[in-house]
Amino acid sequence: MTYQPENKLKIGISACVVGQEVRFDRGHKRSSFCMEQLSDFVEFKPVCPEVAIGLPIPRASIRQIINNGVITVSRPDGSGDVTDKLTRFGQESAKGYGDLAGFIFCAKSPSCGMERVKVHHHHGKGSEATGVGLFAEQVMQLNPLLPCEENGRLNDPIIRENFMTRIFTYQKWLDLQAEGLTKHKLIAFHSAHKYLVMSHHIESYRALGRLLARADIELDSLAQQYIAGLMQALKNKASRRSHTNTLQHLQGYFKRQLDEAQRKELSDEIIAYHKGLSPLLVPLTLIKHHLNNHPNGYLQQQVYLNPHPKELKLRYGY
Repeated sequence: MTYQPENKLKIGISACVVGQEVRFDRGHKRSSFCMEQLSDFVEFKPVCPEVAIGLPIPRASIRQIINNGVITVSRPDGSGDVTDKLTRFGQESAKGYGDLAGFIFCAKSPSCGMERVKVHHHHGKGSEATGVGLFAEQVMQLNPLLPCEENGRLNDPIIRENFMTRIFTYQKWLDLQAEGLTKHKLIAFHSAHKYLVMSHHIESYRALGRLLARADIELDSLAQQYIAGLMQALKNKASRRSHTNTLQHLQGYFKRQLDEAQRKELSDEIIAYHKGLSPLLVPLTLIKHHLNNHPNGYLQQQVYLNPHPKELKLRYGY
């Protein structure tokens, strides 16, 4: 079954990405995907750290500047240093993000960029795209499990699908914690996510199974180790090879239920996907069709079959 949370997921987001005109030039970086598709399923929590620390609109641009190995954020001429203000705001804000399922940052921003932010030399000659936005850095450091992504990277269908998988998975974990975690619930949660993990990282699939088999770890510690391992595993982008391996495992459950022609049809569709001749949706749809005709409780609970709302159409393009 497709996961349908009772309430919309809460997602932190750079205010300019929702279309607020908060940039230095009164501009914005509105994401059509976020506002026209994802907004049906999430409640955005917009923030512009630069405005939040008191910078006006419009304002002089700011940049990251390195001098003797120390990075500061200020105007291009070095005046108006806001390094400490941005850092403190990030630290204070990050403490209140425990109920978020994810965060979408504005790419390349000296305050919000996740990576590849330009760091300029203090003498004004040249720059390297090696920085991390000061606000984003604090949010990510203080919330290491939180799925984070940049607006521009969400235009890539594989990165987009990966991020959506992570935020809906993490929301399920938050829901599980809220209702009260037990060893039985933890094992059931893992059981439902087994093939999803397999499709992203086979080594983690095995490691998480071994972890939950241990009886010498107290529940709180076990849960912390488990969710850390799960979210790290899902950061790995599923490939055609890993999806094919997972599909073939699912195929094995039908070997006695299907006739020879049906088995060949499913096998052919999996191979066609592996070769890039058809999208993932084709063999998945066929598997779901056979599952409707030959119910299997274990397979029907597998998140891999429906990791995010079908309305987002995330598995149509690859």
